[in-house]
Amino acid sequence: MTENTLNALRRDINEIDSDLMVLLAKRRRISHSVLEYKITNNKPIRDEEREQVLLEKLISYGKSLGLDAFYINSVFQTILEDSVLNQQALLQKSLNPEALGDTHRVAYLGGQGSYSQLACHKYFSRRPGKVVELGCPSFDKITEQVERGQADYGLLPIENTSSGSINEVFDLLQHAQVSIVGEVTQTVEHCLLTNPGTELKDVNKIFAHHQPFAQCSRFLQGLGDIQHEACDSTSSALQSALDTPQSAAIASAQAGKNIGLEVIKTGLANQAENHSRFIVVARESLQVSTQLPTKISLIMATKQQVGSLADALMVFKCHNINMVKLESRPVPGNPWEEVFYVDLLANTAEKRVQEAMEQLKEHTQFVRVLGCYQSESLQAVDVL
Repeated sequence: MTENTLNALRRDINEIDSDLMVLLAKRRRISHSVLEYKITNNKPIRDEEREQVLLEKLISYGKSLGLDAFYINSVFQTILEDSVLNQQALLQKSLNPEALGDTHRVAYLGGQGSYSQLACHKYFSRRPGKVVELGCPSFDKITEQVERGQADYGLLPIENTSSGSINEVFDLLQHAQVSIVGEVTQTVEHCLLTNPGTELKDVNKIFAHHQPFAQCSRFLQGLGDIQHEACDSTSSALQSALDTPQSAAIASAQAGKNIGLEVIKTGLANQAENHSRFIVVARESLQVSTQLPTKISLIMATKQQVGSLADALMVFKCHNINMVKLESRPVPGNPWEEVFYVDLLANTAEKRVQEAMEQLKEHTQFVRVLGCYQSESLQAVDVL
């Protein structure tokens, strides 16, 4: 094969890729039109039965063209997820036209390349409007920006599949005057980053936010006697590594590239599948359609009586409400007292939920709904 032949083939591939982009854009526009029918007829945004039938047909057709079933499934699962999440976001905008404006000022932890910034881009990419990014040095600064109206939204990491719940954020939610209006899950791919020319054997200090330190504990233990220095954010850890000879930082590859560091080691996390869940907070709550998969997050303090927590949780069971998270945290200034954070798969607009909240008061000292919001966790249909 000559170089001219190779270039011609590459031009053909580029042309096909351009055609695919046009078709994907056309598909998205048509899916937006389908949303109008679903809204008018009060139909669920997602139809998993149709997804399964569609995927089975596509896989069968793909095999006849010599395409692997796993490849076809992977491609179209991504396309279907995009379609569903975009329809959900558009439905939410139609319900909250004033709250969801043309510009979104978003406060998050750190700066360029941080996982919080990546999560911000992922969440707002499906929401029309310009995003103004406001990097913050701490979690309480994020909520402060939202409370003062300097930011429309704040993004807070609340749990990680490797290191678990982020207690600092749970404690912050006890007193922050914000409402949870959304969530997003971001894949975390920790790398070890150094100044160009620095090898792993030369590193004597590692900078990182305390969460990456926890998520990469096994890797760090294997390095032996290397100093660890915790930083307020990943951005500050990167800057410290840049300024300190024979040091490294733990962050994403993109974050390192942005600041001039290079990757010397990948796959640092204790778990191969490492994801962080972020909540999106605002000053005011949003209306959430019952056509969408919805979560409720609340905080409650049970009465100081035997079995009071069990009685409170039984309320959810009696009203057929699925509880997906229960977290206890101490009450500052009140030794041995705890509050409980609860996540429910439900919508506050539902009558059964309203009845449950009234009944819950009988078994608690107080209940506060932190937010009712659209769940963005989509479980792929099983066709393989």
